[in-house]
Amino acid sequence: MVVGGGSAGHVLPAVPIIEVLLGAGHQVTFVGTRSGLEQGLLGDTRCDFQAISAGKLRRYFSLENLIDVLRVGLGIAQALWLMIRLRPDVIFSKGGFVSYPVALAGWLCRIPVVAHESDITPGLANRLVMPMASTLCTSFAPTHFAHAKRVVHTGSPLRQSILQGDAAAGRARLSVPHNKALLVITGGSLGADGLNRIVRDSLEWLTPHFYVFHVCGSGKLAQRRVAGYEQVEYVSAGWGDVLAAADVIVSRAGANALFEIVALKKRNLLVPLPKVASRGDQLENAAYAEAQGWSLVIQEEDLTPIALRDGVNRLMDEAEQWSKNLDQFSSPDATAAIVREILAAARPASDPGE
Repeated sequence: MVVGGGSAGHVLPAVPIIEVLLGAGHQVTFVGTRSGLEQGLLGDTRCDFQAISAGKLRRYFSLENLIDVLRVGLGIAQALWLMIRLRPDVIFSKGGFVSYPVALAGWLCRIPVVAHESDITPGLANRLVMPMASTLCTSFAPTHFAHAKRVVHTGSPLRQSILQGDAAAGRARLSVPHNKALLVITGGSLGADGLNRIVRDSLEWLTPHFYVFHVCGSGKLAQRRVAGYEQVEYVSAGWGDVLAAADVIVSRAGANALFEIVALKKRNLLVPLPKVASRGDQLENAAYAEAQGWSLVIQEEDLTPIALRDGVNRLMDEAEQWSKNLDQFSSPDATAAIVREILAAARPASDPGE
């Protein structure tokens, strides 16, 4: 059983895990919320999908917490019924609020739980799941959690469609002129507004030198047309080709996006989501990437059209140095490592003699 949800970052990294398990002949059920987000992100992945109620776990006082306590309670009851009905051998928790009811139900039914944390410091959902998990897999080597029984640095699982992107196909798809570099900008669906505004204010400086491909988020398209500038709400099919073709990428600092960019050795400028709009995880991710020499970082409060222009130009002008820095990045085969942990945890229940 795989559980995760609430955002793409809690679903997409689970897809390569699911595909490997299915390919090896295992049965997989994905548990998500009733919103439809998770089921849509799974796309054509051939696994059973089950939806349960999930309440948001807030760190601040809100009257909605009262309603969400009831949702969490209902989710736990629904998850318990799934455990009784499906009898999974192991649970893989990718985080998000929906993971807590499933992990708790699994723990009550003595089903082992393996969790994965994408960010340097665990989010609230994983903090609640941790006492019930036998193993915590981490994307970043420094990640540590005092209550984790066992911590394994696995890296972040990446989809094959990302790793096998075709640069020529990406440039052809976007009709990038042969004499221009490709600048790809993505702000994520939840934190794009501030970045989108600065990008659009910078087009007069960017478009003479770059073809700008801007993924601006659902409902955030601007009513303007500029030569050399293309905007879309979201990219699913062909995203690996677009990333492969990019000369420079400007992005938020979510862990999954960061690992995709760095694994592809792409020069990048990170604009982490500020703490007023998050728990500060992107600030930590960006600081770590900057310290490793993988990324140039500009804080949102410091981001202006001139700062964006200068940052992108620096990445282009110092291409050789940034390439050397990125060549130092190495990560284990995260998908294989996590699958090994899942199967090792499942063996006592499914096949003690294996």
